[in-house]
Amino acid sequence: MQTFDQKLEKYAELAVKIGVNIQKDQDLVVSAPIAAVDFVRKVTKEAYQSGAKQVYFRWSDDELTLTRFQYAPDEAFKEYPTWEAEGLEQLAKEGAAFLDIRTPNLDLLNGIDPEKISMDNKTASKALEPYKEYRMADRVSWSIVAVPSEEWAKKLFPDLETDAAVTELWNTIFKMTRVDREDPIASWEEHQQQLTEKGNYMNNKKFKQLHYRAPGTDLTIELPKDHVWAGGAAEDASGTSFIPNIPTEEIFTLPLKTGVNGTVTSTKPLNYSGTLIENLSLTFEDGRIVDFNADQGYETLKRLIETDEGSHYLGEVALVPHNSPISQSGLIFFNTLFDENASCHLAIGKAYPKCLENGADLSREALEQHGVNNSLVHVDFMIGSDELDIDGITHDDDEEPIFRHGLWAF
Repeated sequence: MQTFDQKLEKYAELAVKIGVNIQKDQDLVVSAPIAAVDFVRKVTKEAYQSGAKQVYFRWSDDELTLTRFQYAPDEAFKEYPTWEAEGLEQLAKEGAAFLDIRTPNLDLLNGIDPEKISMDNKTASKALEPYKEYRMADRVSWSIVAVPSEEWAKKLFPDLETDAAVTELWNTIFKMTRVDREDPIASWEEHQQQLTEKGNYMNNKKFKQLHYRAPGTDLTIELPKDHVWAGGAAEDASGTSFIPNIPTEEIFTLPLKTGVNGTVTSTKPLNYSGTLIENLSLTFEDGRIVDFNADQGYETLKRLIETDEGSHYLGEVALVPHNSPISQSGLIFFNTLFDENASCHLAIGKAYPKCLENGADLSREALEQHGVNNSLVHVDFMIGSDELDIDGITHDDDEEPIFRHGLWAF
């Protein structure tokens, strides 16, 4: 039986060696909340032992974030520190790796003016756009992992005492990320092979369209002729393999920007910038969102869609079977990193250039000519369930089942 500390060390090893896959003399940038300091220390030790030259830190704190939103003047949300944006871009240009350690606080910004949150998101997105381009195009290695907070643990396990809830969430994370296995790294290599097989099947088929049907959903998504299905591991500009999301159960591609028609309804809550959006529905005509609704978080959803022109369109199409380990846990994590890997999902906003043949080497203008959407935002929302059917439509207009009752049909 492994101790908690042994599992935590394996989790740190997984983040460093499989997540960002740090290379000798490479710099690592760790973004994390101060509540995760114990885990960050283990990650830092593992990174240096694996050959990292420098480890830099970007710390955050929920209470300080809330204080800023409560008391800072409006002008503060229209500015972003140039030194940080330029510093991140320079580190990316020099080939650093980037590890994000996330601890969601679901109700942090309840009661804060959604306009102020939207302004802050847009300002940061604009300032960080050059740096984010490196990540979206996989020119650098990057990865996202999660650690518990007391607030998140109590949201998932409200009947447990706080300490017990945090322990239970840690154990759940260890299980979902395969850290509880005897050899987590070998388990991930096996899992990657399974994702590759599904991606190869879809790439060989090169479907013209996907047709989604479920309660509240009847949606057709056209795919670019040269689309590529990806999943699990990626490669950075140096040819180094890395895994952007831990956990991951998806294969994904991009839609043709103007090729989405119909209505889709979410099946899990979306935690966006500290606000929950529940039961959202979107209606599309020629790719553009022409109507939307949400039982909760409508104003936040509205401002997300109105971020820019590209946020009125989709940027990602992802397939995840309903029997994935995360789905089988029976939990709603209120955290996109986990919930997107329990469910088929779509993303509002920017597309991944790598999901078009040679897309990572194309200019923004060339990508747009191929129907690749661009935006300051990329926000996943979940649409999968055991009632979801998906058909692939070939270029001869034949239909083939891809999903039946939420599961792979092949």
